[in-house]
Amino acid sequence: MFLLLLALSIVATAALTVGAARPRAGAVAGVAVLVATAAVVAARGASSDPPWEQRWVWVDELGLAISLRLDAFAVVMVLLVAVLGALVLWYSIGYFEADRTMARFVGLFVAFAGAMTGLVLSADLFSMFVFWELTSVCSFLLIGLNDLSSSARASALRALLVTSAGGLCLLAGVALFQVFEGTSAFAELAAHAPVGAGVTTAAVLVLVGGLTKSAQFPFHFWLPGAMAAPTPVSAYLHSATMVKAGIVLMARMAPIVGDTSTWRWIVVLAGGTTMLLGGARALRQSDAKLLLAHSTVSQLGFLTILVGLGVPGATYAGVAHLVAHAVFKAGLFLSVGAVDHATGTRDISRLSGVGRQLPALAAATTLLAASMAGLIPLFGFATKEKALVALLDADDAVGSVGVVALVAVVVGAVLSAAYSVRLVRGMFGTKVGVPDTSVGHRPGATLFVPVAVTAAASLVAGLVAGVVGGWLEAPARALDSASSGYLKLWPGINTALVISVVVLAVGGAIGWRLPFGESKRIGRVSGERVFQFLLDGLIAVSKRVTAVSQSGSLLVYLAVVMLVVVVALVAALAGGFGSHGAGSGLSETVLADSALQAGVALLAVVFAVGVAAVTHRFVAALLLGGVGFSCAVIFAMFGAPDLALTQILVETLTIVVFLLVLRQMPRRFDRPAAWAPRWGRLVLSVAVGVTVALFAVMVSAARTAPSAGDVYNELSLPEAGGKNVVNVILVDFRGVDTMGEITVLAVAALGVANLVRMARRRRRTGGVTGGRS
Repeated sequence: MFLLLLALSIVATAALTVGAARPRAGAVAGVAVLVATAAVVAARGASSDPPWEQRWVWVDELGLAISLRLDAFAVVMVLLVAVLGALVLWYSIGYFEADRTMARFVGLFVAFAGAMTGLVLSADLFSMFVFWELTSVCSFLLIGLNDLSSSARASALRALLVTSAGGLCLLAGVALFQVFEGTSAFAELAAHAPVGAGVTTAAVLVLVGGLTKSAQFPFHFWLPGAMAAPTPVSAYLHSATMVKAGIVLMARMAPIVGDTSTWRWIVVLAGGTTMLLGGARALRQSDAKLLLAHSTVSQLGFLTILVGLGVPGATYAGVAHLVAHAVFKAGLFLSVGAVDHATGTRDISRLSGVGRQLPALAAATTLLAASMAGLIPLFGFATKEKALVALLDADDAVGSVGVVALVAVVVGAVLSAAYSVRLVRGMFGTKVGVPDTSVGHRPGATLFVPVAVTAAASLVAGLVAGVVGGWLEAPARALDSASSGYLKLWPGINTALVISVVVLAVGGAIGWRLPFGESKRIGRVSGERVFQFLLDGLIAVSKRVTAVSQSGSLLVYLAVVMLVVVVALVAALAGGFGSHGAGSGLSETVLADSALQAGVALLAVVFAVGVAAVTHRFVAALLLGGVGFSCAVIFAMFGAPDLALTQILVETLTIVVFLLVLRQMPRRFDRPAAWAPRWGRLVLSVAVGVTVALFAVMVSAARTAPSAGDVYNELSLPEAGGKNVVNVILVDFRGVDTMGEITVLAVAALGVANLVRMARRRRRTGGVTGGRS
């Protein structure tokens, strides 16, 4: 499995780099690797019992690892990601011009397919979170593929912020599950049957993450805006794959925590509201692509109810409809792109007579829309019937929440039938008073074949619904061992069938009667406007806060930092160190071992006072160096010549750097600000010095465990082979820290060198300019 992800990442990288000059070749390579992924997973998944598992350990002590598991449900999802990805990528060859935009699309598309493959293969929440964030980043770049479009950039940012906020909630849920249950693996959590307030909180956080990714109310607004992306992106990310990530997460978690009332009510209320809002807004759109976008929101609400309800029959229906929806919705988006490519418009109020000119495309689209509406003998009919049966049976098991779910699904199904009829009539029907739309050029094979394949798949799967339903039993049981079910093309006359007939009749009549123009009442209060208002307000407040807190005054920054240090240390000192035996620290402190030590310490104090008293920068730098050299002498007196030499070297280099910088500055210090007189700065400095010293003394006296230095002394020679303990600590025991410190010093040195070079260059330029004048 890791090799499959590696292959996808290699193809994506190659398409973005060496393949940028030949984007169509990169697309063909992407199709090939996706087909190979589907073939390997199908072959391995069909023969693997128990499921195929792989694990790559990152931080074993914290239980952090990337774990992949190919069970039956993962097989279905990988096949959807790979097969539909191959079809959409093939479609893009005829959709895009062979330029750098197409090269970026191909590379990012394959990268997204790899991230989505890893997500559906994840065996635990932590692994899923890693791939979850990768899909968010890739989708951000794909939505904003046209970086010259302000609407595309705004839509990409909106999608990134919303889904990233959900990702943070998911991460918090992962942490809580790790704390309360000691694991985030789906199989182990299911075996534990976790309960408690902490588990409920974790489950709600995870659910919020799933709701944001699957565009559920109140986070549904980002998906229609993402339609600013090219049609292949919309067909793949926002119909077949990315938005399914949230559905996959809820499907994995529902059997674990779905029997709680909190989970079920959130799922049903969010999913039901989303289904109704999405369906109602789809009926008001004149842009066919936006109509499909809002219908996708509605259908995702339907899937959320099915997979999140935690009822075995509904879980099976959810898996079946997930497959049906991915197929027919991807095909519908590709069909809209083909019509747009042929006529130059997606406005259903302007399209007329296209069905007579493109009969094959019209027939394929009609089949796909019929599947979305739930019309026999399409696959969508069988899955919708199974969903109705499951919800009718769930009333007894889950009570009133099941009734609410059933009502929402029935009303949403009416809207689904209505916008399906409206889409087909608007795109391919002949309108009175509207001239026939001119078809500039008929869609070629690259544009038509993927639409025909998805339409044929919807029809064939419906005709052999019993066979396909048998295949889907294992994926449903992989989620919930109690789940079972079957699909039938003709279920017989029952309550679900009667409901379906009424739904189709009412929905068809609504869709047929509605005008094709866009409603002017749309968007008075919308999620996009609320989001933009909140975002603009947050940015405005941030600017105000930044203007106040980041004044640009170094003196202000230092004063705040030092004041915080003093307050924190005083609070710690007053917090009861004496109760730990630290109160005796001051009485046992030896101020000096000899008069010479006392003299050197006093000299350091004199140098420090001199730094604060002088007015010349150059003299202050020398006096500050004197403080450092005094510390070096004290180190030598305590038998640490290596520390003394290091201190001398550091102080020497510091003085040199100071002097190089001071050459470019005025000789004297600026006059202090009125709000910060010299006496105030002296008081603050003395307070910092005294409190830090007291804190250091009392902390050392409050030690209850043996010093780590004793362990270092014991292990220095046998473990590291060194007699110099300090060197062993720096190079062996704290080698990573030392490398980081060296890196920081190197970066600082480079910065200083650049500053000096810049100053020299300015001085030379100024001299030349002055000579010419």
